[in-house]
Amino acid sequence: MTQAKIYLIPVPISAHNPASLSVEISRIVPQLRHYFVENIRTARRFIKSIYKEADIDNTHFSEIDKHNGADKNLFKKWITEGKAIGIMSESGCPGIADPGAELVAMAQEMNVEIIPLVGPSSLLLALMASGLNGQQFCFNGYLPVKEPARSKEIKTLEHFSKQNNQTQLFIETPYRNNTLLNDFLKNCNDATKLCIAFNITAPNAFIKTKTIHQWKQENITLEKEPCVFLLLAH
Repeated sequence: MTQAKIYLIPVPISAHNPASLSVEISRIVPQLRHYFVENIRTARRFIKSIYKEADIDNTHFSEIDKHNGADKNLFKKWITEGKAIGIMSESGCPGIADPGAELVAMAQEMNVEIIPLVGPSSLLLALMASGLNGQQFCFNGYLPVKEPARSKEIKTLEHFSKQNNQTQLFIETPYRNNTLLNDFLKNCNDATKLCIAFNITAPNAFIKTKTIHQWKQENITLEKEPCVFLLLAH
């Protein structure tokens, strides 16, 4: 029986920039008929965009549920049957601030070959362009939504950043971008550096690093687009 393989398939961060993907993805995707995906509709559209002859009707998709996770029994079944399986999020790299890690962990336990394909990660692109410390960094994901936990966490991580010279990375639901920005401006020291990486790889993208004091003078308003925030205290 053919040995199963797991392919981790990046998707463009911005639909306007498919060139951010490696040529290898165009070679691998036509070979796959089994997928675990964050969103079936998005996955179908992406596959068709890079392989117009794709037989979507005979391609099997299992959606990773936001609350209950993936169908692990089906994943194990496909592995046992020796299938080549693609894992795909809606944008960026699966398993990095996106679903997929639990499936990869299961594949590791089953000693299955795992092949990560090259593609864009908004976190790494933001860090690369920020000018902040890329030797020591930590991705924190989402901050608490409610106060006082939110402000307390910001101040705690700013203090940790200063002590350890460690860049702190955050993401937020796009409609809360301005709220998070204002919370940084309210809670952080003026000398702390904040990088805003807005809608990376899109035509209106920008990645700018300024001190908190400088951002206070900007009076900036962020649109409802994906954004990465990076903090480094001095």
